[in-house]
Amino acid sequence: MKSKVVREIPANPFLRDARKLKKNLRVAAYCRVSTEEEEQQSSFEIQVEYYTNKIASHDNWILAGIFADDGISGVHVKNRTQFLEMIELCKKKKIDLILTKSISRFARNTLECIQYVRMLKALGIPVIFEKEGINTADMTSEMLLTCLSSFAQAESESISLNVARGKRMGYKQGKFSFRYTNFLGYRKGADGQPEIVPAQADAIQMMFQSYLNGDSLFKIKEALENKGILTATGKKEWTTQAILRILQNEKYMGDVLLQKTFTANFLEGKPRKNNGELPQYYIENNHPAIVTREVFHRVQEEIARRKSKRPASQKKSKTNRGKFTSQYALSERLVCGTCGCYYRRVTWNIHGRKQIVWRCINRLEFGKRYCGNSPSIPEEALHAAIVKSIQSLLDGRQEELASCLQETIENYWCDDAATSPLAVQNKLDRLNREFDRLLLLNGDEENVFLEKKLQKINNEILSLKQEVKYTERQNVQNRDKMDKLREVMELLSAENMEITEYSDVLVCRLIEQITVLSKTEIRIRFVGGYEVEQKLLI
Repeated sequence: MKSKVVREIPANPFLRDARKLKKNLRVAAYCRVSTEEEEQQSSFEIQVEYYTNKIASHDNWILAGIFADDGISGVHVKNRTQFLEMIELCKKKKIDLILTKSISRFARNTLECIQYVRMLKALGIPVIFEKEGINTADMTSEMLLTCLSSFAQAESESISLNVARGKRMGYKQGKFSFRYTNFLGYRKGADGQPEIVPAQADAIQMMFQSYLNGDSLFKIKEALENKGILTATGKKEWTTQAILRILQNEKYMGDVLLQKTFTANFLEGKPRKNNGELPQYYIENNHPAIVTREVFHRVQEEIARRKSKRPASQKKSKTNRGKFTSQYALSERLVCGTCGCYYRRVTWNIHGRKQIVWRCINRLEFGKRYCGNSPSIPEEALHAAIVKSIQSLLDGRQEELASCLQETIENYWCDDAATSPLAVQNKLDRLNREFDRLLLLNGDEENVFLEKKLQKINNEILSLKQEVKYTERQNVQNRDKMDKLREVMELLSAENMEITEYSDVLVCRLIEQITVLSKTEIRIRFVGGYEVEQKLLI
């Protein structure tokens, strides 16, 4: 058997040094001014000038382009258009070498930095990081690059946390920047403060009032588009979600809620709704209001009411929430006096003669199983009875409506001075002082008598605090009732106010509920709780 012979074939020095001998290298430079740098524009211009001169000073270098992202974060590549343009040219083999100041300029995300360096290396395009002295063409290991890019990412995370902390400190002092971009109703005034845009304010007030009048978001959308009112971004078409956001934005009543959202992960950069993870800051009367505080709160109540509706149909509903309909005001107000279910508008066709009636939904869908005695009410008779009841208010019964509401409100207030808000607060202060005194007497040694006394006082304090919260909620409800009454009274006392025909808008503003008592009688409860029984002429 012949012995194995191994011969070394020397490398061709001409092939090995071919890249060195190449005269015309197409060189590109990537610059980026960090968002945290001061004097961004001057720094940006200096970098561009530096690389332009550097590339021009080399005989075998040809400028392939200066790619620069000004004031764009290096955490995400997707926002850096110039960087992505440079990468596309590399894929098309139009760049041979890339120069950049440092790893942090190239990318502050470790994974993205390694990913693009690998991709460029596979294309035969080296990257020179001047500050770190790294040329990826000579790099035999990625360990050093990984470590340095990790430091850049950690630095970016630290900067992000510092910026967020600075903003929150400003929030505590009521300092923030009002965003006018893509925000309807306001512009920056001559004094630097928010200023109302009259034409846009009219559109916003129309949205709030239409919603209170019972219009759906879709109806408001159609009205805005028919009137040619543009969105905050200048579009002709509106979305119902955009209208809902306007109706729920506290800025339109002059207030500002800060830190509604926050960024949980600076690498993802996606805002998340703040559901209590971080503190929020509320500023009242920060700028001129477009809608009154009372109107804004009433709209929030109406939004909550529509969202929490019980199902109109028990057969078809899969959840305990129904769907709001604004087509007919009575769909939200007419209820059966027997089973408490809503009534539905249906059309009968009897021997070719059509008649519109209102029927109990339980009776419609289940027959007499759940509701055996509810009558069907012709719509004409129902409308006539409602008009007649409203006319009775116009004929001098406004005082009855006002006194009824006043009596309802007074039931929530107690004339006993011992339970007045001031008396409750004084008692709280006294109990807190007594608690602190006994706590000092108790000391480190256990005293059964003092422990029981402390427990009793603590229970009283908790009970009183709950009473204070209940009173505060009741006061808000009372103010809302008074606001509704004031609006109704102003409407009814308007000059030349005559009701000659049925109106869904008027029903939405005046009536809370209509109960069908029998085939010939209904009970109407007006806003504020005032009730009248009205005969049906069938």
